[in-house]
This record gives sequence, structure tokens and C-alpha cells, in this order.
Amino acid sequence: MKIGIVGATGLVGRTMIQLLHERSIGVSQLDLFASERSVGISIPFSDQRIPVQMLSQDALTQPYDFLFFSAGSEIARKYAPIGAEHTPIVIDNSSAFRKDPQVPLIVPEVNGLLLNHYHGIVANPNCSTIQMVLGISQVHKEWGIEEVVVVTFQSVSGAGNKGILELRAQQQGTLEHEHFPNLIHENVIPVIGDPQDDGYTTEERKMIDETRTILNDSNIRIFPTCVRVPVVFGHSEAVFVRVSTPIASEREIARAIDRTLHIQRSDGYHTPLEFAGSDRTGISRLRLVGPRELFMWIVADNVRVGAATNALRIMEYVLQNLGGNQLPPK
Repeated sequence: MKIGIVGATGLVGRTMIQLLHERSIGVSQLDLFASERSVGISIPFSDQRIPVQMLSQDALTQPYDFLFFSAGSEIARKYAPIGAEHTPIVIDNSSAFRKDPQVPLIVPEVNGLLLNHYHGIVANPNCSTIQMVLGISQVHKEWGIEEVVVVTFQSVSGAGNKGILELRAQQQGTLEHEHFPNLIHENVIPVIGDPQDDGYTTEERKMIDETRTILNDSNIRIFPTCVRVPVVFGHSEAVFVRVSTPIASEREIARAIDRTLHIQRSDGYHTPLEFAGSDRTGISRLRLVGPRELFMWIVADNVRVGAATNALRIMEYVLQNLGGNQLPPK
């Protein structure tokens, strides 16, 4: 199988390479692309070292089985359509195509069926959205969600490797901050993204719009507050849900959640540190506080589950459920 990764030197791109090795996916050719400044770098994969190539339009005209993009919205808008002319499935991790009604926004465990007979660009959702919909999708399916109130506690790796380096530098004593709007060491920052006219930030707006899209319900009321915390890997979310149909017991909710793939539920509590490096989403502190109201605590590794792992699960879904991914006849 031939695979290309655009943005291979970034945090998510390198994690994709690592996951291809961990999951023993049969890769006959792996091409890695990045900007000119990364040309000459080689990245280990299996027992090889793969040289990084400069991204160009010509490079993407050769057919791959799958192309992955993790290089930002601007690069994706320019190059992903070129790749999609020659490669049947192009999976983009940026926000470039998430609002495009012609591009499926996919969490395979929830709405993978949208990939049936599909060829083209597939959008990978926002990291916080992915883990939340994994936690609440079965609740919505069985009882119908009317309202979600969520507070996220998002790690610095959500801003990429530069976010990790900034926290590390502050831990060593610097008071400088460039990538976050305030000091993050020994602090929390209740703003992620740019403020909007409605009082939400761009990060919060992603959670609203993307959750409705993935659950295929534009009537769900969603009220997020996104907070940056001094954790390296792993986002956490305190989620309140109000449903349409009364729930008999917490046991019913637990059984429903347990039916979602890749969920690890606990009757105690989970922390993001436990799930750093994991491909599972942790659900704990499940509480039924009224016949139609419940709370849950959701944790996941944002670089893996919230980005690279979800992208590879899209690929695996195509391979396992659709019997391959050949380009359709033109």
C-alpha cells in the first residue's frame, strides 16, 4: 500500500508515522512531505529512515492509496484537491474542509457509514470534538440529546510542539510567552482561539458546529468553554448532557457507552496522564443527576485519539468495510 503524509515533521505527522508502524499496516511505499526547510531530514519508520521531500503540486500527481494532510489549513486548501484528483481518499487534519457540506466530517465509530462509496477529501474533526462525540454518541442514539454544556481542559500539545516547548521553557524560569496569550506554567487560560462576536472563541465554535454535524442533529444546544491547562498530553472534558427521553438508571447509560468502540469506562475516575500514549477514550465520573440529566468526565490523548489515530481509523474503516479504495472510473 502506498501512503503519503504531508506535514510529516510536525507533532501529528510524526505520530501518524509511529502509528503506521505500531498498527503493522502493510506499507509498501511511504512518502513524507514538508516545507523546504525540512528537506534533508529523515524520519525512522520500521527498520528504515525515510527522507523528507519538499511538497509540490507535481509530487501529489502520483497516485497513492491514501494521502494524509497535517500541515495547516492554507496548505490543505492548496494541495489537498490536487491530491484528491489522483488518490481516492485524502484525509485532512486541519479545519480547511470541516464546514464544507460536500466533505464528510468523520469519527468512524460514530458516522463512518458516510464513507460508503465515497472518494475525495475527508475532514478529521477538532481534537476536543472527537473525544466528546465518542463519549456522547450512544447516549444521543438511545435517548436523544437536547443540550450539552462542556468545559474542556486542553493540553499544551494541542498547539503543537511549540506549545510543549513554551511550557518547558516557563518551567525553567522564563516569563516569556509567544504561542499562548498568557503564561501557561502554573496557570490556566480560559481562551483558546480567537474571540468571536457571539462571545465564543473559534475553538468553542468548532465544538458546536462539528458536534452537530457528526451527530447529524442541528437542533442540539451546545455551550462550550475551552480552557488551556499546563498538561503536556491529554485533553479532559467535564460534560453535562440533557436528553429528551428519561433514563432509568446509571447502569443503562454505562451499558450504552460500553457499546461504543475504543471506550474505556471506569466507575472511579480517569486522568489525562493515564491516557497519554493511548488510543482509547476514557469515560468516568458518570452521574445521573435527574431523569434526563447526566454528567461525565472524558479524557483522551489529543495528538493520538484527537488527531492521528482518528485519521488512521478512517483509513482502516475504508479498508475493512469497503474492500479497498480504488479510484472510481472518470
